[in-house]
Amino acid sequence: MSTLLSAQSVSYDLTSGPLLENLSFTLKKGGRIGLIGHNGCGKSTLLKLLTGQLQARSGSISLSKQCLMAAVEQHLPESISPLTLIEAVKAQLPETSREDEAWKAELQLSEMGFSEQDWLLQAATLSGGEHTRLMLARALILEPDLLVLDEPSNHLDLPTLLWLEQFLKQWKGSFILVSHDQRLLDQVTNTTWILRAGQMHCFQLSCSRARKALDDQDEADRLKRQSEQKEIDRIESSAKRLALWGKVYDNEDLSRKAKSMEKRIDRLKDQQTDQPAISPWQLKLSGEALKADRLLALNNMDVKPAADAKTLFTLLQKQVKSRDRIALVGRNGCGKSSLIRQLWSSFQKQSNEAILFHPRCETGYYDQSLQQLRNEDSLMEALRQFAPLPDEQRKMALISAGYAYDRHDQKVSQLSGGERSRLLFVGLSLARYQLLFLDEPTNHLDLEGKDELAETLKTFAGGFLLVSHDRDLIETSCNRFWVIHQGQLEEFHDPEQAYSVLLDSEASPESQVQKPSSSAIQKNSSMDEESLLERLIELEAKLQDDLARKPKHQKPEKQLIWQQEIQQIQSQLSLI
Repeated sequence: MSTLLSAQSVSYDLTSGPLLENLSFTLKKGGRIGLIGHNGCGKSTLLKLLTGQLQARSGSISLSKQCLMAAVEQHLPESISPLTLIEAVKAQLPETSREDEAWKAELQLSEMGFSEQDWLLQAATLSGGEHTRLMLARALILEPDLLVLDEPSNHLDLPTLLWLEQFLKQWKGSFILVSHDQRLLDQVTNTTWILRAGQMHCFQLSCSRARKALDDQDEADRLKRQSEQKEIDRIESSAKRLALWGKVYDNEDLSRKAKSMEKRIDRLKDQQTDQPAISPWQLKLSGEALKADRLLALNNMDVKPAADAKTLFTLLQKQVKSRDRIALVGRNGCGKSSLIRQLWSSFQKQSNEAILFHPRCETGYYDQSLQQLRNEDSLMEALRQFAPLPDEQRKMALISAGYAYDRHDQKVSQLSGGERSRLLFVGLSLARYQLLFLDEPTNHLDLEGKDELAETLKTFAGGFLLVSHDRDLIETSCNRFWVIHQGQLEEFHDPEQAYSVLLDSEASPESQVQKPSSSAIQKNSSMDEESLLERLIELEAKLQDDLARKPKHQKPEKQLIWQQEIQQIQSQLSLI
């Protein structure tokens, strides 16, 4: 199996110190890599090194001459924000042939589920899922052998996430995928690279199995280090005893032996098995069950994104009790977050007759925009709103979560998105709520953080409403499933039923994948006979070349579109 990409002893430094140290790895043809690791460990930096956007301090990265690599960026590049979709994809083509090969851009947009009317939309106006599909179209028009995808599943709704999963399953090339979605990684990858403490751990395993293998390796290293430390302690004790005897009895031989043993101890310490540094803070939410029939009652509630906006859906009658763990799922824009925000606003004001909270119900809220924390507050001040605790307890909570003492007067506005999210979770963990509203709480969590959240929600004594597209979190933590689709809310007790209803309710992107380009057909209608013949010869050559490839390298979707256009041209020329 040929090598597409190799790295030898690659190191990279930040101003604060080394980030990646002596990474060596290879990616062979057919490799479907999942790249995972804690937030800030260097995943995006490594991708930028591989694509040439950054230069390593030392080491080398080699790309095979036969390998074409294309990147699917995490964020929409500023350069294409003002462009229309068709312009953004055509910009990837050589300028000299851009107009003649415009049909390729139309084809890619059609395959990504964009209708012809969508092609003139401005790229900056796209949703998260549409942005991902546009980035894929820009990459795939280059016909790459290797795709590099930096968190393409971030902010996707569930239908688009499932579409992305199917796309990656069916794509025949190789890829490196950075994601915090373990279900997605398990479904589409065959190899896992784990970045930790500047080092790379490579496993020919899916994500969940690789994480288990690394945990097993860590446990073996821990036991080995224990054994090594026991031997070091034994020799240290003997060395001290010999040194004492040598001094008491003025015996140089015993003193030399003691010094020799001390040198041996130094060598053993240098060779001692390393253990990874583990953060002492764990995400824990403490809840209390309220002895009451219900925590929250909803009756004929109109859900709107704003008070004067159009109603997204009406929630007829629902109740939430202690131990109700409710997942809210639906397409982006259907009203999930709007429902959560209205409930939280009503709890604070107690002014909406359609929303009735139990008078003793204490409620907490995780706001996905993280605006619940005031920018002007210090870290210490930000925690005061959650629970009436002594300052010393808040200080200890901040220190255990990784905020050093000298940062406690730092303003919230100076925190990164991940740090701000962690601070909000610290605040929620200090209180004991009967009801929680959690709006996309995993946006800034790594895989370990998601695992901790799932575990703490499973044992949460109160009730909660959770907006999330993370299937593992939903299925592990929840026992009720509210699905919002076509302006209605339905409840299910089986997540698979919820998914199927959601996917069947609207045409999903993949249903549009194999549509032929109607503009290409209209363009053919205006061609003269000579041009039609040239186009026919070009299409037949493309089809013949693709059919001559090995089956696993063929492109059936493109073959279908070429065949349809060939038939249309043949009909125009009266050849059939």
